[in-house]
Amino acid sequence: MTLSLTQFTGSNFAYQHLPFDRFLDDAAELGREHLELWGIAPHLHVPQIGDAEARAIRRRAETRGLAIRCLTPEQVMYPVNLASPVTWLRARSVALFRRAAELCAELGAGMLLLTPGRGFEDEPVEAARRRSVDAVGEITAYAATLGVTCVLEALQRVESNLVNDSRALAAMIDEVGAPNLGAVLDTVAMAVAGDSVDDYFDALGDRVRHVHLIDGRPAGHLAWGDGSLPLASYVESLGRRGYTGHLTFELFGDGTYAFEPRPAVERCLTGVRAALSPPARP
Repeated sequence: MTLSLTQFTGSNFAYQHLPFDRFLDDAAELGREHLELWGIAPHLHVPQIGDAEARAIRRRAETRGLAIRCLTPEQVMYPVNLASPVTWLRARSVALFRRAAELCAELGAGMLLLTPGRGFEDEPVEAARRRSVDAVGEITAYAATLGVTCVLEALQRVESNLVNDSRALAAMIDEVGAPNLGAVLDTVAMAVAGDSVDDYFDALGDRVRHVHLIDGRPAGHLAWGDGSLPLASYVESLGRRGYTGHLTFELFGDGTYAFEPRPAVERCLTGVRAALSPPARP
């Protein structure tokens, strides 16, 4: 099996300093059909946006032939932490994701992306892990009532002390035990952890339901060719493992992308097209 270019979404990662309609116009002009939305101000601030505004965003996308597939609230830089030992912060974090699930329904997005959070560095990891499992379980249960699937992403060790590789990700998903909870394969987190595409599919199988395809050295969220990761090999491996979900270029690792993001997206699409093209016959 070979991946299709239609599986690659448009996304507002790196567009945070430009109007939202500029992002939508670029996505449509670059031939994208599906979107992953980064839930960040000023485009889509989850605590602020109302249902009517979410439906208006959906219509603005649909008038350009675009369908929203995934909502990814900002949850690493903001004070959002599902595993926090601070009761009010954890409660507000869960409430934010419950609200994000409601917005998914209004946006027509069937998928909500979650990360596990982190505990204090000087407390037992298992205590923080239990808080994370409980929070993810509460969010996924609520999302299920709205027809929304959740996906959980492993993070780099500098971002989380709970879930950093495919095995830990599979273990947490198993422990939550929700049928509407799957996994995200992020190529940078994967490479930093020493994992491979095959490691992810061996551990998670068809629970891999979303992919962030990004370059790095190995860290970073870089455009195709700005890092050293074997992205073409990843594309081949994903096709070989029968992956049928969407893939997103999660670009914000180079501060210059935000000045003019479209060229970076175009380079990613060029790289994908080359990776998907059959080799020329001698």
